[in-house]
Amino acid sequence: MTNNWSELSIKNKQIGDFTTGDKIAGFFLLRSVESKSTSKNTKYLDLLVSDKTGEINAKLWDADGIEDQDFQSNSIIYLSGLVKEWKGNKQLNIDSMRPTTDLDGQQISDFIVSAPNSTATMFTDLKGYIGKIKDEDIRNITTVIVEKYKEKILYYPAAQKNHHAIQGGWLYHVVTMLQLGEKVAQVYTFLNTDLLYGGIILHDIAKLDEMEANELGIVTDYTTEGQLLGHLVQGIKLVDKVAETVQADPETSLLLQHMIASHHYKGEWGSPKSPMIPEAEILHFLDIMDAHVYDMHKAIKSTKEGAFSEKVWTLGRKVYRKKK
Repeated sequence: MTNNWSELSIKNKQIGDFTTGDKIAGFFLLRSVESKSTSKNTKYLDLLVSDKTGEINAKLWDADGIEDQDFQSNSIIYLSGLVKEWKGNKQLNIDSMRPTTDLDGQQISDFIVSAPNSTATMFTDLKGYIGKIKDEDIRNITTVIVEKYKEKILYYPAAQKNHHAIQGGWLYHVVTMLQLGEKVAQVYTFLNTDLLYGGIILHDIAKLDEMEANELGIVTDYTTEGQLLGHLVQGIKLVDKVAETVQADPETSLLLQHMIASHHYKGEWGSPKSPMIPEAEILHFLDIMDAHVYDMHKAIKSTKEGAFSEKVWTLGRKVYRKKK
C-alpha cells in the first residue's frame, strides 16, 4: 500500500507521545496479530504494537493480499499510519507495514520494557525476606522453590498483558509486595509475618510454569498445564509436594496452600476459597493494590498534565494526571 503524505508531515514518535491526528512512521514491536473479517467480509489485521513507552492497538484494514504468516508476533516491523481515536482510546490505522531485515539494524531488546530496578538487586532483596522468616518449615519451602525457579525469576513477567507484563515484572511485583507487607505488619502487629512473607513469595510462583516466556520477558503462549489447571492449582500442588519433601508441618503447608488458593478472593475472580486467615486477607489486598497502582502509574506516565488517560482496562476507568 502507498500514501501521498509529505515526508515533512510524518513523525517518528514513540507511542507514549502519540496524539490524535499524528502521521507516524517507524519501527515497533509486534506483540500480537490476528486476521479478522469486516461486516462486508473483507480481511483486516488486528495488531498490538509496542515500544519502550507503551502499546497501542493498530488496524490494517486492507489486508486481502497479505498472508497470515507474513507477520509474526514478537517481531519488529516497520509501519506508517495515522493515529485516530476509537471509543475514547487511541488507535493506529496502518497505511503500510513490512517485516524488518538485518539491514534495518534493529534489536528487539531496544523495544522491551524492563523493571525499574535491576533483577540482581531485587533477587537479593527477595532472599533477604526469606532470611527474615523464622519458621523453619516456611523458610525451607520458600528456599527450595525459589532456588528451583531462580533462572525464570530473573526475567519472567507477572502476566502476559496485564499488570507488570514487563521483563523482570514477576520479581518486581513480589518484592514490592514484600516491602508493603513489612509496613502493614508494623501496624497490624498480630500478623504472622513468616506466613505473610511466605504467601507473598509463593502466591504467583506457578505463573512461572503457567506461561511460556523468553529471556526478554515476552510471553509467547500458555503451557498445556497452565491452560488446563491455572497458576493457583499449580501453586498449591507445588507447595504440597515441596512441603512433603522437606517434611514440613502439615498445617503450615495447608495454610500456605490456602493463601495461594484464596488470593483472588472470590470464586468469580478465580479463587475456590475466600481468605479465612488474616494473612491471606492482607495478601489479597496487597496484590490488588500493587497491581492497580502499577497500572495507574503506567497510564499517568503517558498522559499529559491536567488530562485524563485512556481507559485502563484492568481498572475499568480513566486516570487523571494532576497539574504540577
